[in-house]
Amino acid sequence: MPSETEELIIPGLYDSAPEHWQSRWLHARAQAQRVELGQWDDPSRDVWIAHLDRAIGRQRQPVLLVAHSLGCLAVAWWARQASVARLAKVRGALLVAPPDVDRPDAVPVLRRFAPAPMDHLPFPSLLVASRNDPYATFERLAELAQAWGAGLADVGWLGHINAESGLGDWPQGVALLDLLRHGIACVSSPGHIILSPLEQASGKGSRA
Repeated sequence: MPSETEELIIPGLYDSAPEHWQSRWLHARAQAQRVELGQWDDPSRDVWIAHLDRAIGRQRQPVLLVAHSLGCLAVAWWARQASVARLAKVRGALLVAPPDVDRPDAVPVLRRFAPAPMDHLPFPSLLVASRNDPYATFERLAELAQAWGAGLADVGWLGHINAESGLGDWPQGVALLDLLRHGIACVSSPGHIILSPLEQASGKGSRA
C-alpha cells in the first residue's frame, strides 16, 4: 500500500477529547486528518454520511478510515450508499468499539443509527473489540465483524477504548492499523485474536 495513504480520523458521539487516542494520533501523525461530521452532540445519520462522503471525495490519495464508536456506524452506513468511485478511494477501515445501536437499552441518540447495517464492507477492515465495553457485548461485536466481513481484534478489557481507557498514544492501535495498511489478514499474539473474514466465515481462526 502506498506510503502516502491518508488516514481519516472519524470520531464518535461528542467528538474525541484531547486525551483520546484519536486526538493524539492527529497531532502525532502527519498523514492523519480529522473528519468534521458536525452536530457532535446531536448527530444525524444522513448528515454524518454526507460529511464523510465529502471528506473522502476531497482526498487525492488513497485513504484509511480510522473510526471510533458511533463513527463506525457512520462508515458502515456510508459504505452502503457510496458510489463506486468513492469506495475505490478506501484502502481499509479500522473500526474501534462500535456501539450496539440495536439493543433495547441503547440511548436514543445511538438508535438514530439503527438498525446496524449487516452487509459486507467493500474494503478490508478490522473491528477492534473490548471485553468490557459498556456499549456492546463482545459477542455482539463479533457478530458485527462477521456481518461486515471484518477481521476481529480482541484487545482484552479496555472499556470503550476511549480517553477513559488511559491508552495514551495507543501503540497497539497503531500496530493494528499497520496490519491493515500492509494487508496482513490474520495474526495471533498472546491475549489477542485477529480473524480474517474467510476464517470467520468458516468458524476457524488463530487463538493464543
